[in-house]
Amino acid sequence: MDFRSSEQYGSEQHGAAAVRGPRSEDVLPETATSAVKVVIVGGFGVGKTTFVGSVSEIRPLTTEETMTQAGVGVDDTSGIGGKTSTTVAMDFGRISINDELVLYLFGTPGQERFWFLWRGLFEGALGAVVLVDTRRLEVSFDVLGRLEERGVPFVVAVNTFPDAPGYPVEELRAALDLPPDVPIVPCDARERASSRDVLMTLMRYLQTLATTQEAS
Repeated sequence: MDFRSSEQYGSEQHGAAAVRGPRSEDVLPETATSAVKVVIVGGFGVGKTTFVGSVSEIRPLTTEETMTQAGVGVDDTSGIGGKTSTTVAMDFGRISINDELVLYLFGTPGQERFWFLWRGLFEGALGAVVLVDTRRLEVSFDVLGRLEERGVPFVVAVNTFPDAPGYPVEELRAALDLPPDVPIVPCDARERASSRDVLMTLMRYLQTLATTQEAS
């Protein structure tokens, strides 16, 4: 039997170009020696997909689907009336913190009906970013509870929507019932620099926790 290579097949079928490898910007840097898995979590519509997309140095993988009538009465869209799509599995991106350290970002779906996917997404995660929307703080309560149950360290990033009210950090800490050591930082999920600052805050927090554990 005559087996042909995929390159030959790709170039011959309907005159298509040969199958190519990944784009140069998607290739993992040769200097990378450490990789860390981080999950981006939050309630429905708080900006997780936007966060991953803005900060990723590779073309992000998204699993967004158009919202349909099937979600009416199931997904709470109060306060986010302009939202037309939703993540149904995960978002994925990558960012190099320096020449050696790479973060793999996994964005989780926010709706409770998709929470069964969380177990796999959290497997091996070193830490998490919790995005919150001050217009709808209540959608973050269950998310925070699940993180605490799993013992996953996290920082809280307050996504600054244009019409969202602002609150002092200590008021937010009390409202979310957070321990005093958990960082709370402002974030504009649309801006790469802002999202990167949140991830750097998480890395510093994880380093602090590791140092404290070693000392004890």
